[in-house]
Amino acid sequence: MSEPASTASVPYEEYLRLEREAAQRHEWIDGEVFAMAGGTIEHARLQATLARVLGNALLGGPCRVYSADLRVRSLATNIATYADLTIVCGEATTASDDPDGVTNPTLVVEVLSPSTEAYDRGQKAAHYRRIPSLRAYLLVAQDAPRIELFVRGQRGRWEFVEAGAGESLVLDSVGCTLLVDEVFGAE
Repeated sequence: MSEPASTASVPYEEYLRLEREAAQRHEWIDGEVFAMAGGTIEHARLQATLARVLGNALLGGPCRVYSADLRVRSLATNIATYADLTIVCGEATTASDDPDGVTNPTLVVEVLSPSTEAYDRGQKAAHYRRIPSLRAYLLVAQDAPRIELFVRGQRGRWEFVEAGAGESLVLDSVGCTLLVDEVFGAE
């Protein structure tokens, strides 16, 4: 995560106005605005492949895949952020103060980057886990064929499953299976 774009607290309404005019996206965390880091070629490839694979798997069902342009709003922790991919099952619900900030993601995907991995695994994941609708959080490595899945269990506890080359992950929350080799391009 980068340093705040401003040291003064920015009201959410002002953040939305600035975000509409900005060439670069920003996260908003309880009044602090942070510029989003640019991605690598591999990050962009994995993100696009995941969008295609998951989008094809979910065709005709109640779940939709959204790109990194969709703002995810955690009202419980007062943040607005962008995931690499967001899946919403059913009608997308938005925040009362943000008609473009979805509050009901079912599954969130982050492609890990060296500069953001600690944030994606730590603080950002903690914010996501406080979203009541979220059932799963998927982390995709860039440096190896490895996908990690965190699933909210029956009692609200988060469980961990990992898959590597030649393996698959069942994404019960959205009703599909993800083949690691399909994501990473193995023949």
